[in-house]
Amino acid sequence: MSDTDEHDHSADEHSRRSVLKVGAVGAVAVAASGGMTAIAVGAETTLPPASTADVTLRVNGVERHVTVESRVTLLDALRERVGLTGTKKGCDRGECGACTVLVDGERVKSCMTLAVMEDGREITTIEGLARGDELHPVQAAFIRRDAFQCGFCTSGQVMSAVACIREGHAGSDAEIREWMSGNLCRCGCYPNIVDAVRDAAKGQAE
Repeated sequence: MSDTDEHDHSADEHSRRSVLKVGAVGAVAVAASGGMTAIAVGAETTLPPASTADVTLRVNGVERHVTVESRVTLLDALRERVGLTGTKKGCDRGECGACTVLVDGERVKSCMTLAVMEDGREITTIEGLARGDELHPVQAAFIRRDAFQCGFCTSGQVMSAVACIREGHAGSDAEIREWMSGNLCRCGCYPNIVDAVRDAAKGQAE
């Protein structure tokens, strides 16, 4: 190898090291710009602990006082802190609707809202629909119409259906499909779900 080749090789190595250093500095700068100060320790990066907040969630008519990190979703608070696991974690990014609950009567995908944002608001989960042994009309319709298979999406489907009917969007099969489209069923029970929503809507209108 000639002296020129050795010089070129050294320059290439220096260039690669420079790029890596610049990249590391940029990563720290990005973390800092997001409101979190990152401290590099060797090859690791540590972040300060997240802030916490005392939150009162009125869940199914009962006040639940919990202390959560400000970044905790309503879904995780309901499942892990309140112990109501009927609300399911599916995609965890607001696409499947398995985590649907009612907040002040309106349907909300609980994986997409923070627990601290719902402080003091009235939250209804699938556990809060029945009255003792008496099922909610939508729950009864889902059973009667066999509108589920594996059941994983069912709690979200039921909660969304309750809101759909209250909103007045169950006037036809096409309207039901449109307003229930935010809830996915991987088992493909859509025709039975539509039948169940239509039955429940008709029963409540009579």
